[in-house]
Amino acid sequence: MPNESSASTSASVFRVDKFVVPTEALPAFIEQMQHIQRAVRSLPGCQWDLLLTQTGGAGEFNVVRMIEWASAQAVAAAVEVMQKKFADEGFDPAAFVQRLGVRADLGLYSKA
Repeated sequence: MPNESSASTSASVFRVDKFVVPTEALPAFIEQMQHIQRAVRSLPGCQWDLLLTQTGGAGEFNVVRMIEWASAQAVAAAVEVMQKKFADEGFDPAAFVQRLGVRADLGLYSKA
């Protein structure tokens, strides 16, 4: 039986990013998110990657992105790869969301 620390590093990790995107910024935001999504989906350990836009309800967030990673190690490796990709492309995610007036709530989750 694996010890608790090895079990926690090999269990799925879920990245859930929620965004409040102004209506006028939505097309540019979705386009950039889909560009990122294409890169992320090819990375080792990416189980699935889903980008959703709100179509109803009174929720605050109108765009949600969820990714299931095979492990914490896969997340760490993906972060490294994507940071290099962004640097190579001259893309600054924080500046991008600020310029568009997007508010984000980002986090890593595990199954409850």
